[in-house]
Amino acid sequence: MKRLSKLLTVLLLAFTLVGSMGVVMAEGNDFGSAGALADDNLTLEEMLTYAIQDEYAAEAEYAKIIETYGSVRPYTNIVKAEAKHIAALTPLFEANCLEVPVNDAASHLVLPASLKESYDIGVQAEILNIDMYNRFLTQELPDTVRNVFESLKKASESHLAAFQRKAN
Repeated sequence: MKRLSKLLTVLLLAFTLVGSMGVVMAEGNDFGSAGALADDNLTLEEMLTYAIQDEYAAEAEYAKIIETYGSVRPYTNIVKAEAKHIAALTPLFEANCLEVPVNDAASHLVLPASLKESYDIGVQAEILNIDMYNRFLTQELPDTVRNVFESLKKASESHLAAFQRKAN
């Protein structure tokens, strides 16, 4: 019951952010971390798909913010990291005989109204990303997948700290 309560709180926060701040999300709640946190019966294919969708979304969002607001930190560093995250996930699809999802995240972008607002959105997006990986890591996973998920979670913790510094 406690876990369900936490999940509902996270989802409510995510939907509130979508409505009020324009966070990058796909239509509906079946994309990226929002989809992962709402899915009660995760398969390996779904976990990999949600993970790469969330990394696609972050890369697209951060690239659009750079395009709009200029080459500002931490976006210039983190957008490069997101490309590395995608590159780390791609071989896991191939190793498990799964098709790599198409990257259509750019079609789901909503640009934050200001650079300051983008930092607040970045904080929330990284929190959801970390929660997604924490959830995945409670599942039975092949070692190669577990290692990548642990690495991506650690990177998201670093990104979260960078956004928190800018948001405050």
